[in-house]
Amino acid sequence: MVVVIQCKDQIGLVATISGVMAQQNINIISMREHVDTACNSFFTRLELEPPAAIAAAINSTAGNPGSGTQASGDDAATASILAYAQTLHSQLEKVLPAGAFIHVTTQPEKKLVVLVTKEYHCLGDILLRNHFKTLGATVEAVIGNHAILGDICKRFDVPFHLVSHEKKEKEVFEAELQSVIGQHTFDYLVLAKFMRILSPEFVASHPMRIINIHHSFLPAFIGASPYRQAYERGVKLIGATAHFVTNDLDEGPIITQQIIPVNHTFSATDMVKAGKEIETSVLAKALQLVIDDRVFVYQNRTVVFDH
Repeated sequence: MVVVIQCKDQIGLVATISGVMAQQNINIISMREHVDTACNSFFTRLELEPPAAIAAAINSTAGNPGSGTQASGDDAATASILAYAQTLHSQLEKVLPAGAFIHVTTQPEKKLVVLVTKEYHCLGDILLRNHFKTLGATVEAVIGNHAILGDICKRFDVPFHLVSHEKKEKEVFEAELQSVIGQHTFDYLVLAKFMRILSPEFVASHPMRIINIHHSFLPAFIGASPYRQAYERGVKLIGATAHFVTNDLDEGPIITQQIIPVNHTFSATDMVKAGKEIETSVLAKALQLVIDDRVFVYQNRTVVFDH
């Protein structure tokens, strides 16, 4: 069980929160906190060990749902978990400053829909992690504006939808995209090298639920072949940025970034290869942070409680 809280800062918040957990017979396994003095905001993330009965209910609902008697038992366990989470939420709300954001997570597994174009490196990593149950989430579907990545999705038994943008107005394309997305239940949309600029209307329909990955050459090298441009300029560092999508192109709240050194021995091809590797790594790290409820967004910035 994970609880995340964001509220106005005041003296004694850690003691107050700990007191609620003790009253509910909950053991705190870990607690991370941060205070932003500039905006007087308090952030905390707690990993909790709930009472034995609730822990057993959570364990009983893990994995695939059953049928018949098993399904009925799962329904009862789920109701018990939700009721307990609501009670904990209410108890915290009573003692925290007005307007506090409180989120209690009892089922950590998230659902993802992945959007792609032609590049396979980020998608391949996500599908592999999904297949071996190391993603911490389930890939519900992949949607591509080209058909080329449909085969790899088929190999991993993940639904693939083709929504072509060719010879269509942007509004028509996005309406079709939204229609397909709406067929799936999801927590986040992942742009795994999805090479279409989304409209403000599309972004607004999924606020802080769209995660993007891009190279870190912007705004120096824009357009096609950024790694070749970087090679020709003789850059000594390349990197990647994962962020939430907002109306400001590639300027949303940053989740994580990485850089690696390069030198004169790197050809343009070597730089492309290294760039794909770091993009894959950064997106994987960002997804793990978000899936684990380790990221707070505020004022176009993030507080990230890393592992």
